[in-house]
Amino acid sequence: MSTKRVLPQLPYGAVYFRKSNPPREDWERDYAVAQEDGMNFNRHWFMWGAIETAPGVFDWADYDRQMDLAAKHGIMTIIAEMITSVPEWAADMYSHAVHVKSDGTPLRTQMGASSATGGFSEGSQGVLCLDCSEVKEAAGRFLTGLVLRYKDHPATAGYDVWNECNYSPHVCHCQYTNEKFRRWLETKYGILQALNQAWNRYSYTSWEQVRSPHQMGPYPECLDWVQFTKDNFYEHMQWRIDLIRSLDDKNIIAAHGIAGSINVMASMGADDWLAASKADVYGFTWVASRKGSEPWKQWHAVDLTRAASRGKTFWHAEAQGGPLWLQPQVVGRPKEDGRVTEPEDIRVWQMISFAGGARGLLFPRWRPLLDGPLFGAFGPYAMDGTRTDRSEMAGSIARWANAAEQRELLESAPLQGEIGILVVPETQIFDYLLNREGKNELYAQAMWGAYQGFFDQGIQPDWVHIDDIAQYRVLYWPYPIMLSQEYAALLGRWVENGGTLISEGCPAYFGDRGKVGTLQPNHHLDVVFGAVEAEVQFMPDIADGIAFDFDGGSGSKVLGGGFRQSYKATSGRSLGQFPDGSTAVVEHTHGKGKTLLIGTFPSIGYYKTHDTANAAFFLKVLDWAEVTPHVRLSDPSLQARLSQNTDGSLFLWIINPGRESIMTNIKLSDMFGLQVADRVYWGTGGYSQEGSTLRAALPGRDAWVIGLRSPVIKQGRG
Repeated sequence: MSTKRVLPQLPYGAVYFRKSNPPREDWERDYAVAQEDGMNFNRHWFMWGAIETAPGVFDWADYDRQMDLAAKHGIMTIIAEMITSVPEWAADMYSHAVHVKSDGTPLRTQMGASSATGGFSEGSQGVLCLDCSEVKEAAGRFLTGLVLRYKDHPATAGYDVWNECNYSPHVCHCQYTNEKFRRWLETKYGILQALNQAWNRYSYTSWEQVRSPHQMGPYPECLDWVQFTKDNFYEHMQWRIDLIRSLDDKNIIAAHGIAGSINVMASMGADDWLAASKADVYGFTWVASRKGSEPWKQWHAVDLTRAASRGKTFWHAEAQGGPLWLQPQVVGRPKEDGRVTEPEDIRVWQMISFAGGARGLLFPRWRPLLDGPLFGAFGPYAMDGTRTDRSEMAGSIARWANAAEQRELLESAPLQGEIGILVVPETQIFDYLLNREGKNELYAQAMWGAYQGFFDQGIQPDWVHIDDIAQYRVLYWPYPIMLSQEYAALLGRWVENGGTLISEGCPAYFGDRGKVGTLQPNHHLDVVFGAVEAEVQFMPDIADGIAFDFDGGSGSKVLGGGFRQSYKATSGRSLGQFPDGSTAVVEHTHGKGKTLLIGTFPSIGYYKTHDTANAAFFLKVLDWAEVTPHVRLSDPSLQARLSQNTDGSLFLWIINPGRESIMTNIKLSDMFGLQVADRVYWGTGGYSQEGSTLRAALPGRDAWVIGLRSPVIKQGRG
């Protein structure tokens, strides 16, 4: 076994070369500037369509030069193997194996917006289907040549095997994928009659009659198709990993997603947990210009990637360093909302990522593209490669992050959050199919609303995959409308063993294969919650009027959303009502644990309105669950996180995303004992400490990072 490649303390750099930019005559100078500015890492797109210019004819010249310059200037390189950029000759030679939409439309090659080169397709999966053995062999030959050429190069750090892990929801319905789908179904169901019964089709007489569904809805066949599609694309990812690893066992395997598990896991396969499980290092793309610069949005993406990485190193793989022009995501938004990047934006965005646990950072561009719709976008350096005030900020952060003095800080990892938000992929898949016609986005609104509800109260809400619930004491379950019997039993046991579960309405209303349970809550969850359904209403189009009081309330009604389910308490106790007097909230003790069931979705209400009564609801829920924040700040516009090293030492990160300087009081939870500020790692504002309370000044769009220590009390001899 070869020795693993050693990476920098914090990989910091950019995607530099996307053929045909930057211009060849600037390469030597750009690398020298990058080295001077503290950059130590690049990623390049090694595009099949730009390298294998004819069958068996490879043009490596530009890429060889990039690698040699990187080695000369001490910059390591991640090779992004872009087999999704196919040679035009291959698209013609294998025209029988292009991806096909459900309506029979084949995909064609087109220009790629992110590189202004040909060979790309609609979506990020490429135009050719890897389920065809000929295509797979051709792509495999290219990958083999790529790895053998660069695996021992001194600049090589590893391979990015999937750029922004996701795919088009429209593919693939070709003959090869349909044959693979049938094999997948045979493995799942065994015999055709079992499939007939599961799909309610009843009259298939041979497997050859089974095809991918062209009508998408909340039916068993569509649930199977969505799950198969995800399994299939991630099998392709694993194939690339296995091929590369068979040739190179010393360089890392990386991948990065789009932090899309909350909104596009079902439709576009953006399953961060699954993707991260396959890579050595995972990452995420997040640019405020496309998403919005409200702090919770980036925090949610960092927290999501950290949760999905399950303790692995993760990077902010594409972080904004420059403006974005003329794209549909920016139209109509204020320029301050991430559209025009200022140096202070780079500072606060990157400090959020580091505070959330990211231990590497790359810009999507070192300098912008010169042609195509993404001209001028994302790069901290100017169009001609000269320095800017943005690149000066990036350089100062790069040098800081890789100084030896920051080693212990960057070896620390964020503490577990005070509460977990339960993520159940099968719920999102079913909701995607259920609400496809009405174009409702209830799942994402509920998940994001719950995150914001706790985030705005100074709590760190962790995203918790249902397979990981044993690590948490308190879980909040937004929009729980569909659940399998297996997972319902798992949740019941978790509560019985001491877990605290707060669930929104209609838990497991739809069970396995999307079938409605005749007793609600379904799958014996009525026993867990101590209640049964009295009435249910599915009217999301007029759900803005749903409201309830909680635990006596203060006269203000908590706003719900989506659906409305009222209850009859059995062994539970009513703790809130709808305006008509029906029971809206039930608390219950189950085994060693306890539950709180709310008959609508206050998370959606908060997401849409940020109503003060809903904010108060989340505070009351925290109190009911006996959750206290790790850190209390006197100014709620700031965010605080704690990270911890393996020796138990603590580090406090405080972020001020606003433009005004703020003086704040800071108090750590009593669970940490007395902690004394020991060293400032980042920040220019002054601070003082009296007892367990710190007082610090934070400039606008900046951070304050300190080390903490427990004072040693010397014992006198008696």
